[in-house]
Amino acid sequence: MTQLRIALAQVDPVVGDLEGNRALVVEHTRRAAGAGAHLVLFPEMVVTGYPVEDLALRDSFVSASVKATRDLASDLDHEGLGELPVVVGFLSRREGAPSRTGQPSGAPQNSVAVLHRGEVVLTSAKHHLPNYGVFDEFRNFVPGDTLALLRVRGVDVALAVCEDLWQEGGPVDAAGAVGADLLAVLNGSPYERHKDDARLDLCQARARRINAALAYVNMVGGQDELVFEGDSLVVDAEGELVARAPQFTEELLVADLDLPGAGRRAEHGPDLVEGLRVRRRTVSSDAVAPYPPRANTVTPRPDPRSDVGEVYRALVTGLRGYVLKNGFSSVLVGVSGGIDSALAATVAVDALGPDLVHGVLMPGEHSSTHSVSDAEELARRQGFPVRTVEIGAMVEAFESAAEQAASPLHGLAAENLQARVRGTFLMSLSNQEGHLVLATGNKSEAATGYSTLYGDSVGGFAPLKDCWKTLVWELAEWRNADAERGGHVPPIPENSISKPPSAELGPDQLDTDSLPDYALLDAVLDAYVGTDKGEAELVFAGFAPELVRRVIRMVDRAEYKRRQSAPGTKISARNLSRDRRLPMTNRWTV
Repeated sequence: MTQLRIALAQVDPVVGDLEGNRALVVEHTRRAAGAGAHLVLFPEMVVTGYPVEDLALRDSFVSASVKATRDLASDLDHEGLGELPVVVGFLSRREGAPSRTGQPSGAPQNSVAVLHRGEVVLTSAKHHLPNYGVFDEFRNFVPGDTLALLRVRGVDVALAVCEDLWQEGGPVDAAGAVGADLLAVLNGSPYERHKDDARLDLCQARARRINAALAYVNMVGGQDELVFEGDSLVVDAEGELVARAPQFTEELLVADLDLPGAGRRAEHGPDLVEGLRVRRRTVSSDAVAPYPPRANTVTPRPDPRSDVGEVYRALVTGLRGYVLKNGFSSVLVGVSGGIDSALAATVAVDALGPDLVHGVLMPGEHSSTHSVSDAEELARRQGFPVRTVEIGAMVEAFESAAEQAASPLHGLAAENLQARVRGTFLMSLSNQEGHLVLATGNKSEAATGYSTLYGDSVGGFAPLKDCWKTLVWELAEWRNADAERGGHVPPIPENSISKPPSAELGPDQLDTDSLPDYALLDAVLDAYVGTDKGEAELVFAGFAPELVRRVIRMVDRAEYKRRQSAPGTKISARNLSRDRRLPMTNRWTV
């Protein structure tokens, strides 16, 4: 057996920040060298950040990525790190490829590069391009047709990129066919609830299938609506978990492996395997001298019985990434005393600290006394500043103007005016003081259209956008319980959690006046939105026909509202924006 120490750099790059991302790679490579690593792996597209979306179609961006990758190899060499092979993901283009109809201009590719002694010594490109959910890679890239095989310290390491692991055939099977000792997979795999278990199972199954160890390095951090949770890991050829990094934090995971080694294989093998051309490069053929291995780290999941805390950490990571990477100095939250705004503010405080969170209380004619006191108590417990602004005079001014226009407001229009006054005031403060306004609505409201356009739906980011209302309650209860476990005061007042939800736009108004009970509503929504079950299937599943028709009608009619909504952290397998794209003009209702 041959020993090899590998380092998986679970880092948080920024899309388009090529210089900053280069520095990030140098920093973590230096740490890997200090840990005695023989090979360093970085995530998919770490040089450019990921996903780059249509930036891939800009020739100038592709050229800048290629140059930055070459410069990165030089940076590492100048820093005295050139002897350590470094594997990075970057954006390149297929060289010499003829133009073909249906391919992106310039044939950009999602690629991997091996950097050694100041040069890019080996490259390959992602073979399987995902075109489902949030992914649209057939639009942006052309597939690779090679397998990169790197010999380092007498060990053969095959390289693959993210989706190549999830699909049958291609680089994974080719790695097994050439007898690779280790399959290194570079990933930009977004977080979804329950995905970490599926990811581990997949890595174990693939390792057993090709009889090789597998190293899976994933990026971490927030990028627009996506969150990358890391969860980098290593399994051996039998599928046993060797090392695992924590979630939602940058980490250098170092693992010692015992591998068969390449001494029994020829330096050269077949040039074509599983339909892929094999590109080989040897950077060091001699095995390392035997050394005492270090204890590998397998980070346990914080709460293996529940993933609610994991979802909460994803929301914190997503909001923090959006705020900081886009240069916002603070956030503004309209706190009403209700559960949604209370949880949104709590996520913001955990993401940014209380000094960067500003609350605004905007009581109106129908606001209850406890709504004001609950919001004030929320701010007191968490230590963020809050202002109170009565909206009565602003509402009256609009009502007076409507009367002058011979169209006095009443009913729903009068109710929505209150929400729109609040939204306008929040956006005015944002404009004046530079805060990012957080929209506090949840997925149940967005799905059914139970929100006021240009009112409570306004904001630059919606941290709870992908959370059903029932999950909002679970998250609030989890956060309070987590505080109590740590000996702290629960951040969310119990009354905000337990009281019946209400928009408080009319006398004694409750959400259930307009919506079914949330437990029942969310069950129907999850089936209709999450799995695209139609009316007949939902009724067959046991839901009442009238309820099904009512919910479908609300969801389909609200598509135009969702098109205008703020981005928000994706935590489910199917959110309401990037994952689900339906026409606004649509008469298909079954």
